[in-house]
Amino acid sequence: MDTLEQRWARLAPHITMVGPEDDRRRPTALLFHGCGGLRDHLPLYAEAATAAGWRAAIVDSYAPRGWSREYAMATVCTGLQFHGDKRAGDVLATIRGLSDHPLVDPERLVLAGWSHGGWGIMEAMSAECSRPCLGVADPGAVSLKGVKGAWLAYPYVGIGAWNRMRAWRHCPKVLAVIARKDHLTTVRNAERVHDMVRGCGAEVETWIAEGSHSFDEPMNAPPMRHDSALAEESRRRFRAFLEDVAPI
Repeated sequence: MDTLEQRWARLAPHITMVGPEDDRRRPTALLFHGCGGLRDHLPLYAEAATAAGWRAAIVDSYAPRGWSREYAMATVCTGLQFHGDKRAGDVLATIRGLSDHPLVDPERLVLAGWSHGGWGIMEAMSAECSRPCLGVADPGAVSLKGVKGAWLAYPYVGIGAWNRMRAWRHCPKVLAVIARKDHLTTVRNAERVHDMVRGCGAEVETWIAEGSHSFDEPMNAPPMRHDSALAEESRRRFRAFLEDVAPI
């Protein structure tokens, strides 16, 4: 089992940093892709972060593991392996690693996850680990204090997310995107989960987008369908959320 330092060493070569071209420590959004891996919409969100004066780190969880999109679709998206609790180890390791980056303000971080990435973030926020868990040997070796916000885009909160109703131990500001036509959860279930997070003391805003799961991803794979207008609105809300969390 990796330590956080070892996990970060594996992830770091596969992280894309974007942002204003200066040497200031800036607030930074950590972007975690869905179960299908990196897709073309995440760089657009990174551009939105840059426009807000933030930096963005796009985290590829699959390249360090040697997994192709086809392999991930067949094993991760089907729930055969790498559940959200294991993805949470990547979330913690990235917080730990980027907190030492000379261009990152470790006191102003936002975790942003799409589908499986959102699941991983929610597991990282809720797990109480005094011993090895979340796929890493020393999960308690990183502080969540600098995490000021969480953007959860149609996070997976279906039956396989066993811990979806477990209280969060760290409660930053949250913007949760619910897809009205999501085939993986009902709106009622998603709202129930986000109400639980709200009950833990977090400020939670929800937006019900009138689209399918992954509506902002440039693909059409029924029942998922790309909606360019909703995608643009989602990026606008993402930028506004960052500006609200930490104005520049």
